[in-house]
Amino acid sequence: MFNFRRYFLLLTSAILISMALQVRIAKAQETISTNKPPEVFTTEKSTDTLNQINQYVQESGETSVNSVSELSDVQPNDWAFQALQSLVERYGCIAGYPNSTFKGNRAIARYEFAAGLNTCLDKVNQLLSAGTANIISKDDLVTLLHLQEQFATELTTLRGRVDALEMRTAEVEGNQFSTTTKLTGQVIFAVTDAFGDASVRTRGNQDNYNTTFSSRVRLRLDTSFTGKDKLITQIQASNIISPRPATATAPGNEARLSFDSTSLPDNGALLNWLQYSFPVNDNVRLTIGTGASFAFSDIVDIVNPLTREASGTISRYGRYNPIYRKGGDTGVGVNIKLNRNIKVDLGYTAGNANNPGVTPGIAGGGENGLFSSNYAALAQVVYSDSNSSKIAFTYVNAYNNNGLGHGTGSLASNLGGRRVSSNSYGIEGNFRVSKGFELGGWVGYTDARVLTRVRGDADIWNWAITLGFPDLGKKGNLGGVIVGMQPKLTGTSTLLPELPRRDRSSGLHIEAFYRYRINDHIDITPGLIWLTAPNHDNNNGDIILGVVRTTFSF
Repeated sequence: MFNFRRYFLLLTSAILISMALQVRIAKAQETISTNKPPEVFTTEKSTDTLNQINQYVQESGETSVNSVSELSDVQPNDWAFQALQSLVERYGCIAGYPNSTFKGNRAIARYEFAAGLNTCLDKVNQLLSAGTANIISKDDLVTLLHLQEQFATELTTLRGRVDALEMRTAEVEGNQFSTTTKLTGQVIFAVTDAFGDASVRTRGNQDNYNTTFSSRVRLRLDTSFTGKDKLITQIQASNIISPRPATATAPGNEARLSFDSTSLPDNGALLNWLQYSFPVNDNVRLTIGTGASFAFSDIVDIVNPLTREASGTISRYGRYNPIYRKGGDTGVGVNIKLNRNIKVDLGYTAGNANNPGVTPGIAGGGENGLFSSNYAALAQVVYSDSNSSKIAFTYVNAYNNNGLGHGTGSLASNLGGRRVSSNSYGIEGNFRVSKGFELGGWVGYTDARVLTRVRGDADIWNWAITLGFPDLGKKGNLGGVIVGMQPKLTGTSTLLPELPRRDRSSGLHIEAFYRYRINDHIDITPGLIWLTAPNHDNNNGDIILGVVRTTFSF
C-alpha cells in the first residue's frame, strides 16, 4: 500500500534539496550567457523545461543548513517540523535561503519537483556508496523508486539538458576570447546625398553633391579586472565624409553626420578611444580616457535618448547640446551619486595633452600639454525620477586657441581662427510621457571672449526639441524627430575682423529618422535633415540631406 506520509516526506525533501541541481544549471547557464556564441540562442521548444527551472533559480540562492532550528520561519509547532527535522537527522539533505528562511508556503511546479527528486536520488546513492544504507528504510526506498517511475520523463529530460549544458560550458570556456575581455564590433554602411538650393554651385546650376557610399568599422575590447571596473579599447577605420552645404562664404557645419569621425587615408585604422572607469566607492565613479572619440559624452550624462551615433540620430547636432563639445580629447570625469534622484558630474578635457612643445603659427602662441592647451572644465547636476525622466543643469568653462570648436551651426558661431575663452550654460531634459513617447530637448548659451588682436565679446545661442518613439512598430525600433536652431552668433561687443556683428537670420534644423531593427545584430535607419537658411543666412537656399544608415553589430 502506498504510504502517503513517506510520499510527503520525500516530496518535502525534494523541495529542500533542489538547490544543488538548480545551482549546477544556473552556473552553466551563466557561463554560456556571458560568452555566448550565436548558436547558443537556438533551443528546441520541447526542451523549455530548462527555462522553467531557471525561473526558480533567479529567485533562489539556497544554502545548506545543519539543523532545522537554523531556519527562522520554521517553528516547533509547525505541522511539517518533524518531517523537516527527520530529513536533517537521517539524510543530511536540507536547504534554505541565504537569509535563513525556508519559505515552506512557496508553490512549486512539476519540473522543479523533478529537479529536487533527482538531487534526492543522488543523495541516496551517495549514502549507499558510503556504506550507510542502514539509515535508509526499506519503505523509503520503495517510495523513492515509485516516485522515480512517476517522474521518469522529467528526470531524463533534466539530466540530458544538464549534461548538454555542461558540455557546452566546457566548449565555451575552452574557446572563449579571454576570461577578462569581451570583443564586440560594429560596421556602418551609409548612403548619403544632399538636395536643394544650397547643394548647387553658384554658377552653372550644377549639382554640387554626388550620392556617396561610405563605411565605418569599429572593434572594441571591454575588459574588467574586478567585475566593477571597465577598460575600453577601440580601434576604428572610416572613410565617411559629411556633406558641407555651400553658403555665401564657405562650406558650413550644419549637415555633419552623427557617425562622421576621425579618418586616416586609405581607410586606415587607428586607436580612437581608450578609457578606464572604476568605482571609488558605492556613490563615486572615476573615469579617465583619451583618443579622438573621447569626449564629455563618455563621462557625463547628456540626457538625450536619441544620442547614439550608430543607432539614433543621423546628425551631429541632434546628438546633444553643442556646449558639451568644447575642450579636447584627453581627460577625466567623476560621477557622484548624492541620493537616488540627484547626481553630480564633473569633467575636465584637454587637447594635445601628449605634446610638451609649442605649435608655431597660431596667434598668441600654440600651447600644448595637459593644462596649457585647449581645455574645458564641466560641472553638471542631474535630477532623475522613478519614471526615468531627467533634467540637467550644465556649466562649462573653456579655452580654445582656434575658435570654440563645437563644429556645428554657423561659421560665425564657431569663432574659428581665434583664441577664445568662454563660459557656457545649458539646460537639458527628457521626459517619459508614456511607454512609447518621450519628449526632450535643450537650450545652450555661450558667453565667449575673443583674445587675439581685436578683442571683443560674443553671444552664441542654440536650442532643440526632441521627440522619441521607442519600440515604434515593434520592439527594438526607434523613431525620432528633432527640431532646433543650431549655434547662432546673436551679437558681438565690437566689430571683429571677418565676422558679422550677428548672423543675418535664424535657420532651423528639422530632422526625422526611423531605426528599423531587423534582428539583434542589424539595424537600418533612413532619415532626412531639412536645413532652412543654412549658415543662418536667408540668402542661402534650403538644403535637404537624405541618409540611409545600416548598422551591423556583433
